[in-house]
Amino acid sequence: MRGSIYHSSDRKLKKMPQERSGQLKILFVSAEVAPFSREGGLSQVSYFLPQALRRQGVDVRVFTPKYGTVVDQDYDLQMLVEGMEVPTGDPEGKHGPSKLICNVKTTSLDTTAPLYVYFLENREYYELRNNVYGYSDDHIRFALLSQAVVEFIKTGEFVPDIIHCNDWHTGYLVNMIHHERQTNPKFAKIATLLSIHNLYQGNFNFSRASQMDYDDGKSPLAPFFAKQFQKQNALKRGIMFADRINTVSEKYARELMTEQYGGELHKLLKELRGKLSGILNGLDYTEFDPATDTIIKKTYTPGDMAGRIADKKDLQREFDLDQDPNVPIIGISGRLDRQKGLDLVLETIEFLLKELNVQLVVMGSGEEDYVRLFEKLEKEYPGRVGTHLMPDFILPRKIFAGADIILMPSYYEPGGIVAIEAMRYGAVPVARATGGLADIVEDFDPTTKKGTGFIFKEFSKESFIVAVVRALEAYKRQESWKGIVKRAMSQDYSWDNVASKYIDLYGRTLDFRREATSLNPGSTYRQRVV
Repeated sequence: MRGSIYHSSDRKLKKMPQERSGQLKILFVSAEVAPFSREGGLSQVSYFLPQALRRQGVDVRVFTPKYGTVVDQDYDLQMLVEGMEVPTGDPEGKHGPSKLICNVKTTSLDTTAPLYVYFLENREYYELRNNVYGYSDDHIRFALLSQAVVEFIKTGEFVPDIIHCNDWHTGYLVNMIHHERQTNPKFAKIATLLSIHNLYQGNFNFSRASQMDYDDGKSPLAPFFAKQFQKQNALKRGIMFADRINTVSEKYARELMTEQYGGELHKLLKELRGKLSGILNGLDYTEFDPATDTIIKKTYTPGDMAGRIADKKDLQREFDLDQDPNVPIIGISGRLDRQKGLDLVLETIEFLLKELNVQLVVMGSGEEDYVRLFEKLEKEYPGRVGTHLMPDFILPRKIFAGADIILMPSYYEPGGIVAIEAMRYGAVPVARATGGLADIVEDFDPTTKKGTGFIFKEFSKESFIVAVVRALEAYKRQESWKGIVKRAMSQDYSWDNVASKYIDLYGRTLDFRREATSLNPGSTYRQRVV
């Protein structure tokens, strides 16, 4: 066996879970996991979803690199597998080392449901790197993560029913499992699910690849250190060989099959549409709760929203706006770039400020053109425009609690977590019907009195401004407006709800694998969730 299971008496694993007969076992593999590594939304999914799955009886463990920012003593890391040899696909060492030596350490976080995490330790590729991404050898770093998962499963410490892979970093793993199935019966039963959180495909520009560099995905993976390896498309291979593919909203799953959103992969995704689905990400309703939040000025609930008046005044003070609770506040929170549809804001905001009695609050960092625009507006409209043009982890909730409207005119938006957060606090979205936004926000119908926001379809300044004006007109009818706010706040995007959908998806993934291997095709996965 490559590597030894470490069982020192004074380093006994205190909290590793005991397997129960028939319990569904998931290995969740991710390049980033909060609180250990935080780069984007993937780290939050990798933290909250496994917890929610554990609360519903699933034995889920997380596997991730141990970056330089992760200190053993801070998280009580314990050695599990020491000196594990990870092959690089080059047994003769023609291009570089034939194997890399790694350790696997583990810990558990005391959360609402204990989160068990395996850390892959390697000095050169993880411990000496403080960042998750952005290195020229990222393809090697994440291939190492993927092959290490294969070697870890071979130790027998934890053999999952399903490996839940995430983004291109683990597309290699899907390909490797497909290869292992050809010769190793243990892997024939293990199903793979690939979740696509964004469409990045690696640290090679596949859209400009020459004919010689084109990867059809069918050839064997090259050795890690061979020049050709970087030109092999990990996401494409993951899509081809995964038992199921999932993305972060139903709408985005359909959009990925179009050239506009799916790029060079849209034809492949369309061909494999039978195994493609979408599930919205969730929100931590314990942390994001206006009824208990200590960050906002005054707490409130959907049944008693009086506190939002105090939060609106507090937001006006925070951004040096005129103190008037009757003036609608329009908010923008998040990354300032073209993807977020800010070209539409750039083309229309001065008209809105000149013609309508509104206030504008902007928080976020990003492209210089947008930063300069909002700086200019703040100077030209004192008391009506306030900005905080840099990242902040506290202000968004103050904005959501105090603003009346949140703008989300995205060019594309796979998930739309900001809309979920804003609605949780009662800020009504004006959003374009794309990706997750189309699944999250229900367009308000004044006749039926249904809806949680204001939707527009065409990416044009005319469509956008009509939606904004519709929202401002609805705001004037306060009783009707309060109904919109209450419905928005009452939506259920909790992780427990999301986890239930993933359990169904895991079932379909197992069914596909059973059918593919002719292993007990009549059994039902639901009996395995206890």
